[in-house]
Amino acid sequence: MYSVKIFNSIRDVPSEPWNALVAGHSSTYSHEFWEVLEDSGLNDFRYNHALIYDQNSVPVALASFYTITTDIAIFSTGWLKKALNAIRSIFPGFLKFKMIECGTPITMNKPIVVKAGCNEEEILAFLDTTLSDIAKKQRAFVVVIRDFEPRNAYLEPHIRNLNYHVVASLPNTFMDITWQTPDQYLSSLKSHYRRKILIHQKSNEDRGIRYELRDDFGELADSLCDQWLVVHESAKEFQRERLTPEFYREFSAKLGSKSKALLFYRDDELVGHVLLFVDGEILRWLYVGRKESVKDNLYFYMCHKIVETAILLRVKRLELGLTTYEPKLNLGAQTLPVNIAIKTARIPNIFTGYVYSLLNHTPEIRSRNIFKHSEGEKAS
Repeated sequence: MYSVKIFNSIRDVPSEPWNALVAGHSSTYSHEFWEVLEDSGLNDFRYNHALIYDQNSVPVALASFYTITTDIAIFSTGWLKKALNAIRSIFPGFLKFKMIECGTPITMNKPIVVKAGCNEEEILAFLDTTLSDIAKKQRAFVVVIRDFEPRNAYLEPHIRNLNYHVVASLPNTFMDITWQTPDQYLSSLKSHYRRKILIHQKSNEDRGIRYELRDDFGELADSLCDQWLVVHESAKEFQRERLTPEFYREFSAKLGSKSKALLFYRDDELVGHVLLFVDGEILRWLYVGRKESVKDNLYFYMCHKIVETAILLRVKRLELGLTTYEPKLNLGAQTLPVNIAIKTARIPNIFTGYVYSLLNHTPEIRSRNIFKHSEGEKAS
């Protein structure tokens, strides 16, 4: 009933049917976005893109997927993480497998785009067959379909029927932007949280910290990547993709005004940055970098300026991403549960979900009520 064409690069994908399917959807499905990823040399990612056709050869769905060698226990903590590190000092590849993941590697999105009115359940089953066949050909050990936020949860029963195990990933964080000005946002906060922001702001300004928002930052790519590496190497919660200077250059060059870098200076010295992506009515916080790995209050100040930037850009939602939940919650972020679907491609699959859940700890993060009034009253 369905057929598929697999492309090894987004540049090989015919733009007319692809663009027709992604119209009205996230810009992370765009040719330009995928060109940035393909040209950046991240990890050992190998990208593929699928166009699915009905019996009349009409394009009805698309999906992107990639292979990567990654840690099956990527969210392990405590004694288990220490034990794994000890084992990997002798056997570096222990519990690191080649996987096929369907989705977007550096942000969250629905894993498949289906033309309105088409049978999503049937197309998902066809996609699974395609992914399983490719996994066998490429000798991938695991197939993962990501990311299922509540808006995509209706797909989970269909996924389970295809023998996937649906397991928890790290929660996402977001803020609905209902304020017209940064001052209005501050005024909506309970006094404790407002005072904390103002104290951090004054402290950083007294130390000579200033910031600017730029669309064109390619000439800073090497410095920005070095700063990202400082944060990456000190991260305790989650490490996977490894950025390159080419990623920053391509991100700035190919995405135009959708790419934003919030640059932080101490006097004239660049001491930190935040990489942002304007995705329609959503501002996505992708990465953060620091010149030095020090415990100070600059990070919280940076988080606050991201909120201000979202307000000034007039977006409707700010997506703040995974990890470092404490400062985000103290600025008013809400949490969203995220699930992934996983199954093994080369051994019996029955215990896959149990083993994954045993190896990985996903924290239960609760949102805080930091506002004077309810969500619906904040902008009134």
